[in-house]
Amino acid sequence: MPQFNVPIKEVDRYVWEVPKTFKNEMRVPTRIYASRSQLNKMMMDKTVWQGTNVSSLPGIYKFAIILPDGHQGYGFPIGGVAAVDAEEGVISPGGIGYDINCGVRVMTTNLDEKDVLPRLKDLVDTLFRNVPAGLGSRRRDFRVSFRELDEVARGGAQYIIEKFGLGWDEDIDHIEERGRMEGADPSKVSQNAKKRGVNQLGTLGSGNHFLEIQHVDKIYDERIAKQLGITHVGQITVMVHTGSRGFGHQVCGDYLKIMDRLVHRLGIRLPDRELVYAPLGSREAEDYLKAFKAAVNFAFANRQAISHWVRQSFEQVYKQSADSLSMKLVYDVAHNIAKLEEHTVNGKKVKVYVHRKGATRSLPPDHPLVPKDYRSIGQPVLIPGSMGTASYILIGVPKSLEISFGSAPHGSGRVMSRAAAKRAYRADALVHELRRKGILVRAESRATLAEESPGAYKDSDEVAEVAEVVGLAKRVVRLMPLAVVKG
Repeated sequence: MPQFNVPIKEVDRYVWEVPKTFKNEMRVPTRIYASRSQLNKMMMDKTVWQGTNVSSLPGIYKFAIILPDGHQGYGFPIGGVAAVDAEEGVISPGGIGYDINCGVRVMTTNLDEKDVLPRLKDLVDTLFRNVPAGLGSRRRDFRVSFRELDEVARGGAQYIIEKFGLGWDEDIDHIEERGRMEGADPSKVSQNAKKRGVNQLGTLGSGNHFLEIQHVDKIYDERIAKQLGITHVGQITVMVHTGSRGFGHQVCGDYLKIMDRLVHRLGIRLPDRELVYAPLGSREAEDYLKAFKAAVNFAFANRQAISHWVRQSFEQVYKQSADSLSMKLVYDVAHNIAKLEEHTVNGKKVKVYVHRKGATRSLPPDHPLVPKDYRSIGQPVLIPGSMGTASYILIGVPKSLEISFGSAPHGSGRVMSRAAAKRAYRADALVHELRRKGILVRAESRATLAEESPGAYKDSDEVAEVAEVVGLAKRVVRLMPLAVVKG
């Protein structure tokens, strides 16, 4: 029986809406893109209720959005999108999340399953040695000073490549924001955040973060796939999923407290205390955005460093250069972020801050922010699966700009809390089951394996299907794991 009764009407196939008349404080409707089964799961916790709270944000346009992977989060639902006026709106840390710029990147190879399966264990062990995973993990041969950390916060992936040689210059073309968000100011980041982050650059972390060796399982559009560097079923790819680690987590926590004090000082009444915000243009909002961008850049640099060590691991196992193995970056996309963008609302172009929490940018062909070599096809959209399940590469489509401010799902989405998953699943049984399916797993923590069991997540196939049907993005490639490295 649902805990939160919310009136929902069906608008179209996989499209639902809560009218703004539901609550006095709602300024716009709440729009939900989901199958009926996904919607039912959202109704069992606070997901939809949180979406109606988001609808009350000052300056919000059109509707608060919940995507098919939506589930309960801090303030905003995870899988939530909200676009607010750039002058009269607000910025809300809860609409971005604690793991600022958690994101995903995919690299191709010219290897096939037949090349990898005989060496899979060696490859996984090498990756596990080279890429630090788990709480407190770090590479002993790679350190940055606090001064260099400030430069990482300003320069992101670009700085990591130029200063330390961790990657190829061409990688930058296939990273959202070209791996660096302008306007970052490390002086707005607390010393606590810097202390947490200084030893975490180039580390995977724990929780749902992972490094996966995958094979192409299905190609939906051969022309687009080929342009992305994917040519055939059985081809090996590598996916990296991680974010800004303790650096971004502390930035979020610090500014939630600052904005909480601001809200009380201004006498603002909130539908949920977790939905604290600062009016855009205020000192608190400006300081947060500068610190937030520093965390965004840290995360881009983090994934870039990890990718370098992934390439290095393949080189060590195959005794070939990463270049000769064609280990090219397909794309790196953020899914906990806010962006100043221009969108058309009611026939008028407006500047908005788009909050994407557990949501990926999805831009159509010919959009100026799509890399030049992808402009004819659109921006790649990456949807990672849960451990042992399918991941997807999709492509942005024109309708997404109309219905979601150019946004798409970021993953499969939880249906079970971590605590509940640990009660329901045993790590040893999970490892055995995945091995039976031909999937190797290496993890620093057995507890993480139980928390991240596939049964704790929605069906990624259904998430990708809903995304395509409603017009958020178009499926191009389905990937299946051969091996998973976790913290």
